[in-house]
Amino acid sequence: MKCIGALLLLFAIACSAFAAPAPQLSDRELPPGLIVPEAAKPGPDFDVERATQAYLDVLTPEQRAKSDAYFEGGYWLELWGLLYGLAVAALLLFGGLSRRMRDAAQRVTRRPFLSTWLYVAMWLLVAQLLELPLAIYSGYFREHQYGLSTLTFGGWLREGAIGLGVSLILVPPLVALLYVAARKAGERWWVWASGIMFVAILLLIMIAPVAIAPLFNKYTPLPSGTVRDEVLSLARANRIPATNVYLFDASKQTTRVSANVSGMLGTTRVSLNDNLLARTSLPEIRAVLGHEMGHYVLNHPMRLTIYLTLVVALGFFIVHRALDAALRRWGSRWGAGDRTDPAALPAAVAIFAIFFFFATPLVNTITRQAEAEADAFGMNAAREPHGFATVAMRLSTYRKLNPGPLEEILFYDHPSGADRVRRAMTWLKENQNDPHVLASMATAAKK
Repeated sequence: MKCIGALLLLFAIACSAFAAPAPQLSDRELPPGLIVPEAAKPGPDFDVERATQAYLDVLTPEQRAKSDAYFEGGYWLELWGLLYGLAVAALLLFGGLSRRMRDAAQRVTRRPFLSTWLYVAMWLLVAQLLELPLAIYSGYFREHQYGLSTLTFGGWLREGAIGLGVSLILVPPLVALLYVAARKAGERWWVWASGIMFVAILLLIMIAPVAIAPLFNKYTPLPSGTVRDEVLSLARANRIPATNVYLFDASKQTTRVSANVSGMLGTTRVSLNDNLLARTSLPEIRAVLGHEMGHYVLNHPMRLTIYLTLVVALGFFIVHRALDAALRRWGSRWGAGDRTDPAALPAAVAIFAIFFFFATPLVNTITRQAEAEADAFGMNAAREPHGFATVAMRLSTYRKLNPGPLEEILFYDHPSGADRVRRAMTWLKENQNDPHVLASMATAAKK
């Protein structure tokens, strides 16, 4: 299923992204270097709320308004994306195209596994084409409108073609396996399907750093120097099996900065993008990598895979019930038989998409909790409260800084920028005389 394939790739390439904008300085971006407002400096009268507000005031009202507009517009994009996808599914089903693709696949081979594989490949191509107008707006024009993309339109199409190629390799056999479960397990197919998804996610987590991520970016060893030494020291101190740090060229795609610790069972890789290296300070880099190492040390990839597989299992169960009902009512019009007929796949995907739309607060809460844990780990590992707060403010130039409680529950898969700064200042209050904190501030003051 297309939405499942996207979810898997998201998990595989990065369990989480602690990101912020960077290279070309614009009216939306913060200047390079560590930011330490006067009210956030340690002292006998240090106040967490006053220090937090000082950081929040780093953004101008214009920057806040633009980041709010971008992020709040994403709420509507989720709804329009769902409605657009449902319209595509209806076109494929009621227009008879899904039935004809199934018939074409079965003329090539009568083996159910292979014919389903061929059908899913055709479905991916057709669905991608039909959804292209919305993808162009949301992925290209809107990102350029807010100064977040550096891709030309040709470059954007090339990236999309690579992504489609990866999907054509990974998704058809996966969906064909799900249909094997539907044929073999009967009413219990959704349990089998959930197990298949769990294994698939784990496999992708292992292969993505070495087989998928390099398709989109060039990874090279980070040159010797202070940054490399500091990152590897942080990794060794937290027993992360990495002997090198990789730099990838994200600046050709985006103005955001990011880093990740990805992979498992011999494929672990510590990576940071060139925007992070070029536009931020060493305390910020340490803060970001401390956070990412927290995901690894706290075993978040495995834990999130388990939790979200349970959510997927609930989604499969709902598909099981709703798809059978839909087939009884419209199956003859679609030219689809029962749940084992791939011609009904657009209906299954539509039901699954509706489920995940309404399950968004649950999924966000699961991931937001893991991000908060990684924040706490990274703060204690890197001991860079000002680096952490500065990165949080960079992030907030394209993510709404201070949402309401309900808004954060519904739409945020990371803690808000205000919450992250407050946590950093709380840590600082309890560690004002930490030698590393004082040394970082002294270094920043000299620049």
